[in-house]
Amino acid sequence: MDSERHRRAAPAPSQADMPKYTDLDKPAQFLKNVGPKRAELLAKLGLLTARDVLYHVPHRYEDASTVTPIKDLETGMDATIVGRVVSKGVLPTRRGLRIFQAVVRDGTGLIECSWPGQPFLDRTIARNDLLLLSGTCRFYHGRQFQPKEFTTLAREGEDASEESGTIFPVYPATEGLTHRQVRTLIAENLDDLLRKAKDEDLLPREIRERAGLVPLAQALDWMHRPTSLKDVEQGRRRLAYEELFFLQLLYAQAHHRAAAERPGIAFPRRDTLVKPFHKSLPFTLTAAQKRVLKEIGEDMGRPRRMNRLLQGDVGSGKTVVALFAMLRAAENGYQAAMMVPTEILAEQHARTLQKLLEGLPVGVTLMTGRLGAKAWREVSYRIASGDADIVVGTHALIQEGVEFHKLGLVVVDEQHRFGVKQRLAIQEMGENADTLVMSATPIPRSLALTLYGDLDISVLDERPPGRQPIKTALRAESARPRVLKFVREQVEQGRQAYIVYPLVEESEKVDLKAATVQFEQLKEVFPDLRLALIHGQMPGEEKDRTMRAVAAGEVDVLVSTTVIEVGIDVPNATVMVIEHAERFGLSQLHQLRGRVGRGSEESFCILLYTGGDAAQRLRIFASTEDGFAIAEADLRLRGAGDLFGARQSGVPAFRFANLEEDLQLLTAARAEARAIVDRDPELANHPDLRDALETRYHERARLFRVG
Repeated sequence: MDSERHRRAAPAPSQADMPKYTDLDKPAQFLKNVGPKRAELLAKLGLLTARDVLYHVPHRYEDASTVTPIKDLETGMDATIVGRVVSKGVLPTRRGLRIFQAVVRDGTGLIECSWPGQPFLDRTIARNDLLLLSGTCRFYHGRQFQPKEFTTLAREGEDASEESGTIFPVYPATEGLTHRQVRTLIAENLDDLLRKAKDEDLLPREIRERAGLVPLAQALDWMHRPTSLKDVEQGRRRLAYEELFFLQLLYAQAHHRAAAERPGIAFPRRDTLVKPFHKSLPFTLTAAQKRVLKEIGEDMGRPRRMNRLLQGDVGSGKTVVALFAMLRAAENGYQAAMMVPTEILAEQHARTLQKLLEGLPVGVTLMTGRLGAKAWREVSYRIASGDADIVVGTHALIQEGVEFHKLGLVVVDEQHRFGVKQRLAIQEMGENADTLVMSATPIPRSLALTLYGDLDISVLDERPPGRQPIKTALRAESARPRVLKFVREQVEQGRQAYIVYPLVEESEKVDLKAATVQFEQLKEVFPDLRLALIHGQMPGEEKDRTMRAVAAGEVDVLVSTTVIEVGIDVPNATVMVIEHAERFGLSQLHQLRGRVGRGSEESFCILLYTGGDAAQRLRIFASTEDGFAIAEADLRLRGAGDLFGARQSGVPAFRFANLEEDLQLLTAARAEARAIVDRDPELANHPDLRDALETRYHERARLFRVG
């Protein structure tokens, strides 16, 4: 293999690569009523150009469409009112409480508004301010309105409608520039900006119509000047679709280049290995496995490079599916390589594959950094000579000096542990090799299409029959002694247990039990048991040594941080105790729970938590073992950015798209993008789309071109 590929630098951007500019790219300073000083304030909000200002949409809307006239307020009524401040002041009481009061008036009458204990509002609210207030009408020496929230819609002299039925936009602001000033500035420039936006409506009309979307200028107008919240949502959908469409357009080009432009290998099914392997299996494949094998088989049968993501929950049978694909490559005279993130996982996979392949003329070769110089030379020779049919390894597989004789398939396991650049480098291990990347972390479809839009996606959404369910229980922190007693009982029956903590060491800011501190305490609780500690700050060799001891049954209780989230298979481990479970995302909890229940014995996952707010979320987790359902719930509750923690930092930052709600938009955008690229791979007939893609996703586009 040409090792120069791994040292190839990204090409310098050509003139054609440079972003294109329009009137909306002019500095914000030259907008009406801006100037140099206000431009500095706008810059604090990230508003540097006219386009930035146009796309600076409200972050919330005050809906006055259900405003109650003041004359209709009744005692006990929760309501929203709009009125001008007639008078105001701070009223002291005999108990020392100071109450801010303001009398507001609309076209139907007056009412006194009261804020007990908030005298500082006297400096915030002024006479003749137009306020939108939401709260409750009480009776205290007459009717009195007690606001829970209020928004200053306009100061004296500022224009703002007082009529009901109005939606008031509230803009992100900064010190020295209030949301009302931002609203006024945008209103003064909006018509001119919208005229310029009409020239930048890049979505082809037929695509807009198929998706039921309004033109760009209309969408932006509705975002800034809505007459109803329905307008706002229509505008947001149009802008969200555009964000998703351009990202999918980029992915479609990357997919096309990987699959179509580079010559691939056609692997006809010869059944010299696949069929005997199928017959030797001691179990029946699930319907999901059969469906996914058909998808992979169709890919491998074509003379184009396969680029496919295989998603499957813990225990869904991904390894068997991958082995079918590797055998298809092998029976056509090609090698297959499986790359995993850790040495101990590589060793585990090698053992699993060897066991499954007993009786078949296929060898499994292991390559990791643990190999000594002599063993490394021997393994390298086997790989280079073609004697190694299936190679399982870590990053060692892509280090300089490793040359494959005839690599036809690359399988990447636990792909979320590898970045985009690593994934592209792995694909370069073979000139024309097919690529199958696997994930045991269930990802909602919307997030999968966003993170891995350049890949085709297969999902194993069915578990093999006979797998015992894991009993999941929620327990308050006060139940900890009983939980530890249960752990002891399980160990005395010959089982092993995990106890997981969210931190390595105690933090002054966060009052959580830490793994290092608790490990010492647990040694006092279990003086007669064999305890071990593992966490992410330990050297790699020490972690591997500890996990090998666990796998060998030499450890009764493993105290750990989330480093075991994706770990080895220990069938004898039947108890997972998770301390401060409220600190984990549901998907993270699901991965931790997957460390037990791998043998024939009944297994348990016990969540210890503090705080009442966490109970409902944790009950969702305890009610199902369906990783995809849990991931969807996590996406709704936490959002894409926090779903899998820092390791999922590849999630694009969307301003308008909402991955919890916009799957239909995303699916439509992906289909349209792929259809365009299938007809016009370099967008030669769509110059506006090509220019916008370079402008908006310049760096990401270069990365995929290098790959």
